[in-house]
Amino acid sequence: MTHLAVLMTCHNRRAKTLRALSTLRRQRGLPKEMDISVHLVDAGSVDGTAEAVRKEFPEVDVTTVGDDIFWGEGMRIASQRSSRFTHQFWLNDDVALDEDALSMLLSTSRQLEDKALVIGAMRSSDGSATTYSGLRRNAVPAWNPRRMWSPLLEPTGAPQTLDACHGNAVLVPEAVHHEIGDIDARFPHLFGDFDYGLRARRAGFGVYLAPRYAGVCDTNPPDTGSREAGIGVREALRRQTSKREFPFASWSTYCLRHLWPWAPLMVFSPYVKTAARATLARNHS
Repeated sequence: MTHLAVLMTCHNRRAKTLRALSTLRRQRGLPKEMDISVHLVDAGSVDGTAEAVRKEFPEVDVTTVGDDIFWGEGMRIASQRSSRFTHQFWLNDDVALDEDALSMLLSTSRQLEDKALVIGAMRSSDGSATTYSGLRRNAVPAWNPRRMWSPLLEPTGAPQTLDACHGNAVLVPEAVHHEIGDIDARFPHLFGDFDYGLRARRAGFGVYLAPRYAGVCDTNPPDTGSREAGIGVREALRRQTSKREFPFASWSTYCLRHLWPWAPLMVFSPYVKTAARATLARNHS
């Protein structure tokens, strides 16, 4: 019997969240002996997301928290509300799943004896690009941190090994969750998915990209947050170090865990670049 616990976090994306749940409901080719529970954490939405979900999807377990809860924290709360499961499935609220996505991910997991993370790659809505998937760590000279990671891998029709992954659509078998646990509390938003994949590899589990795309998810608009044009250095650094972007405790933890031998350099790199970019932009305005 397959017990799938779907974990989601949402914030002020009512239409997209409802779309994601609709595509989840329309999944086909699933095992006959299977039940699905959905655990959605609504992070202080003011656009009626939680109310709309409760109305249109009454079977979904909706938990409302404050708007200071971001993706990583929300996914931990969702996981803690899931009890019995053979697999967890991380699903971003802005993903539109293909109709066979879950059956593909589950069959891939079975091929891997349910002892590996299975990552569903995302494509853009126009089908022109891979937007989220996973990467491999390159064997590069110690003096070249720019070549630390491969480009995003694209599905090839067969499972491919990864080192790090995006968290948009991730199948986590019980055996992996039992060993690794939930997303680390040190990562309230960013880095939690990459850290999880890297820790799974370190613990001896595989991390694989599924053979085909799992759905559609466009990338976020560029030049937002600390990259917004016209803001000063202080404001840029305030945004950079917020939970939404690169809080120092999270980023330094990630660097020290996973980015050796360049960790000491990488710890300060984002903040130096942000200050320099904001200064140059202000001087040229």
